Amino acid sequence: MSDNTTPDTSSVAPGGSRLRPLLIALAVAVPVAAAGLFGWLWQGPQAGRELGEQNLLGLDLARPDVLIESASLSRLPKDLLAVPLLRDTLTEDLVFYYEANADRLGLTGSLRRIIYEHDLQLRDNLLDELLDQPAEVALWRDAGGRLKHFLVVIERGGLAKALEPLAKVALDDSQLSQAGEFIVDGAPVPFYRLRYNNDRSLLFASHGDQLLLLSSADMLFAPEPEPEPASAEAASADDQSEVAAVDPDAAVPADEAAAESVEPEEPSGPLLAKVSTEAVEALLAGQHPFPERFGLETRGPLQQRISLSSDFLALGYQRFIPAFAGLRFEMDGQGWHSFLALNEVEDQGKFDFTPVWRAMPMGASACVALPVAAAVPGRLLSKVGAEAKVAAELGAQLSGTAGLCWYAESRLHSPLLVGTLKGEAGAQTDAELGKLFDSLIGAWEANVEGGQFPVEDSEQGATHTWQRQVGSNFGQYPGGDAENPDALAASGFFRVSLARHGSTLLFSLDDRLVNKALDTLDKRFPPLADVLPKDALVPAYLAPQTLATLFERETLESLPEDMEPVFRNAAQSNLLPKLRALSTHGKYALTLPAGSEASSAWQWLPLQWRAL
Repeated sequence: MSDNTTPDTSSVAPGGSRLRPLLIALAVAVPVAAAGLFGWLWQGPQAGRELGEQNLLGLDLARPDVLIESASLSRLPKDLLAVPLLRDTLTEDLVFYYEANADRLGLTGSLRRIIYEHDLQLRDNLLDELLDQPAEVALWRDAGGRLKHFLVVIERGGLAKALEPLAKVALDDSQLSQAGEFIVDGAPVPFYRLRYNNDRSLLFASHGDQLLLLSSADMLFAPEPEPEPASAEAASADDQSEVAAVDPDAAVPADEAAAESVEPEEPSGPLLAKVSTEAVEALLAGQHPFPERFGLETRGPLQQRISLSSDFLALGYQRFIPAFAGLRFEMDGQGWHSFLALNEVEDQGKFDFTPVWRAMPMGASACVALPVAAAVPGRLLSKVGAEAKVAAELGAQLSGTAGLCWYAESRLHSPLLVGTLKGEAGAQTDAELGKLFDSLIGAWEANVEGGQFPVEDSEQGATHTWQRQVGSNFGQYPGGDAENPDALAASGFFRVSLARHGSTLLFSLDDRLVNKALDTLDKRFPPLADVLPKDALVPAYLAPQTLATLFERETLESLPEDMEPVFRNAAQSNLLPKLRALSTHGKYALTLPAGSEASSAWQWLPLQWRAL
């Protein structure tokens, strides 16, 4: 047969030519259908879930205020005591409190009861074993600013299988019950509520090697939706009544209308919050999103790492210092190390705190200097009543750095604030400062004409000072020291002072601190800058000896012996010995590398504690 011979098709099986396309189509369709079925099974349960927007607490579970990453949570208290400053002030009390904490004891007792009553093959020291595993602890503030809400992720091999007996117990136990379920890797994962100490509860779920615990159900569930308006069936019934009144033959009988109505659905219980569910399911799937929130990689070989955001540290004032991102403390084989994070901010000048330290008098107990956002002063002045033009002019003159120091001879609520101007101030600037001081500083004085004591305005050389007497029961001067004691409605008063010395601004509730700072600028008193390192940027200073004195006086004055004898005795027995131990430490300057500046968000810089 030649190569050009046409093949004989008579030998092909009947229908073969029609079967081949069908087989090809099936070969293509079956995988596609399987993929589609798998996709439906994967997406179906998730797409069908109804989720609320926010949780009851309004927390963003993807953005904790504080993050603790630990190779062993049970070792964290002892590792903290490796820091000399903490070892002498906390001693073994920290470890004892951690191990004898009421919540921990309550949880341990509840677990032991469940294990014993249900004859589970679990050790009664289960909680201790779990705390000895690698873990992440994320914490959020409550409305009062305390770190009250937490989420814990513990990693341990075979954890889900080890906790399987608890799932059966949840069906008939008074303290343990199933509260709902998540969808992780396409499979339902139940989560449980464990009640302890009468009114406390803990939510937990496990998947694979991950165990997740939540301190409150309010972190997970959304608020109940608002009740819907009257149903369409009720409206239809009203319409039928109106029709019957006009034309009885046209109305639909009541029994037929009732048959056509749809039975209302039973409420399905509280909804999970979307922001919480997505975060929790990612954690149970083995992801680690929390370090990224702080601009960090995973913990790696570090034994402990504690990260604190500026939202928590700034006590609500973070908008004024947006360049400050947070603090971090980590422990490796060499010990503990500190870091400070900066954010890149538009129009942020160079970090130069030298003018602040040159104005601060020697003898401070604690100080901090931070950059202030360029646009913040103007906005702040506008909000407190300054005219737009005045606010813009004054805001533009501020250099962008400010410092705050507390002194043992003053009070905790009356620190010295130092700011700097970009250049020498003129008469117009002084007039605007005086007007602001007059409008913002003062209290209602019922016995004074006009309702306020007058502002004392004085100028001498390069110094311009504004001062006003302000009545207060917390004032540093007793009422008898006032020029006119009968005019005071309070038992004490402040001499609130604002001063401008050249390009430096000084403010305090305590006029003595402002006067001492003026003496410092006039070189009649040594500045704090004399004892600080010259080869580094210094954002903070700490003098434990005088700081302990300040804390001790504030503690005792806030607990009068005749009014708070129990708390005063407790403070004398427990707190004061710690403060006296603190006072034995020397002074520290916290330093950053010279020339430090932020070129991105969450730029971490080494923070060194230098002994002075």
